[in-house]
Amino acid sequence: MRHDGGEGDELALGTQGWQIFDATAPQEGERVFEKRYNSAFKDTGLGEYLQEKKITEIILGGLQTEYCIDATCKSAFERGFHVWIPAHTTSTFDNDYFTAERLVEYFEKKMWDGRYADVRPVDEIIGKIKIFPNS
Repeated sequence: MRHDGGEGDELALGTQGWQIFDATAPQEGERVFEKRYNSAFKDTGLGEYLQEKKITEIILGGLQTEYCIDATCKSAFERGFHVWIPAHTTSTFDNDYFTAERLVEYFEKKMWDGRYADVRPVDEIIGKIKIFPNS
């Protein structure tokens, strides 16, 4: 998933911020979806793609915890996907009210886990990947 923040934004199409981080670059044949909204599902074709592939579970991580990750988590849940979030795999920035660390902790423990997603240790999620078909 790649976010285009629109003209003038630090994540605008073609800017350095829009580029996919090398360590997470897609492998040969993997699809990249472009988004303009917080949710990875709004106007991207992601939901249809996952349905077509008969994918019912997703693993979610990334930036920014209280915006894109939260919106995508809840949107996936509403579409009937089982959402797994490996603990400490989302990130954000300090704001006027909370530190980044407190925001991540709040969303993982109070908002998502047991409501919209299962937040589990990374090792547990990696173990689940090994049992998914075609993994």
